[in-house]
Amino acid sequence: MEDEELICSQCQEEDHEGHDCNSTEEAAQECKRELRFALRPLQEKMESLNTARQLCQETADHIRRQTQQTVRLMRGDFEKLQQFLRDEEASMLAALKEEEEQKSRKIKEKINRLTEEITSLTEIISSTEEAIAFEDFEFLKNYKKASECYRVECTPQELREISGSLIDVAKHLSCLRFRVWEKMQTVVTYTPVTLDPNTADACLAVSDDLTVLRYTDEEQQVPDNPERFCYYECVLGSEALGTGRHSWDVEVGDNTEWALGVVYDSVQRKEWFLPSPEHGMWTMCLHGGHYRAPNSTSEPIQVKKKPQRVRVQLDWDVGRVTFSDASDNTLIYRFKAKFSEKVYPYFSNTCKRHPLCILAEKVSVYTG
Repeated sequence: MEDEELICSQCQEEDHEGHDCNSTEEAAQECKRELRFALRPLQEKMESLNTARQLCQETADHIRRQTQQTVRLMRGDFEKLQQFLRDEEASMLAALKEEEEQKSRKIKEKINRLTEEITSLTEIISSTEEAIAFEDFEFLKNYKKASECYRVECTPQELREISGSLIDVAKHLSCLRFRVWEKMQTVVTYTPVTLDPNTADACLAVSDDLTVLRYTDEEQQVPDNPERFCYYECVLGSEALGTGRHSWDVEVGDNTEWALGVVYDSVQRKEWFLPSPEHGMWTMCLHGGHYRAPNSTSEPIQVKKKPQRVRVQLDWDVGRVTFSDASDNTLIYRFKAKFSEKVYPYFSNTCKRHPLCILAEKVSVYTG
């Protein structure tokens, strides 16, 4: 076995005397055992590679579905904006057309009056010239009548220009694009925070506009990408928040199981742990009928009335996370912290009946 050679009985007696030799059957079984043992890590690696390839294929399929849905939603949003612009264009052109018709009608009426005056005056001039051409006796005989004609409205009454008779071009074109954009704010909304569906637990459904979070019985068909939470029914905001102040309102309504706050990007997403500032989470929740803010004591928070809308305020530089009733700004709870990295808005919902909704903010335009 040491030389690992196949030999006959004669060679064994002559050249390999004293060597440990086995029968071909025994040697074959031993070698097969060694190869089977050597195959195990290769088979395990093959299984891992197949699993990884399957996950990549599922991710590729999800990317395709995401792209198709995003294209559909983008086209829908652009179609709404384009329809708004078409409606505005039609409205403004109609206003211009109405002004044109109104002022053209007034000018036409004036032209008609002036034409009548000209006709009348032409007749007076003609009759007066005829009178002048008469012989003296005949002229003096008709003088009084002729003189009365040219004294009566011999001058047109409306020779002055009509004020405001021209199209008010400035009214129609002045800051046109700005005025349309400003009006567009009545049909579009701004939400300070939107949800990132790539981080949502599989049992959560995020709305098309990324502002509503629902808990579902059926798990979504989503890949287990590194960003996604697995042990918490939660989702993060789409943008990291750093230096400065940030604020957003969430409608909780009659939802009985929710949590809001901010977390580090480095927070653990694939394992369960107790939410706390020590683990990079500054959150408050409603659970089991009690409001809590997980910390060293984690005692229930006493509130005078159940908030329908919760305002989350982050002052990253000062190190403060504040929760308040958005209806009257009554303080619910406040964390003090010293942030070492950017944080993401955090949302959790395990109530089947009621969603969480991030509320839009009114947009103001300042000029000057």
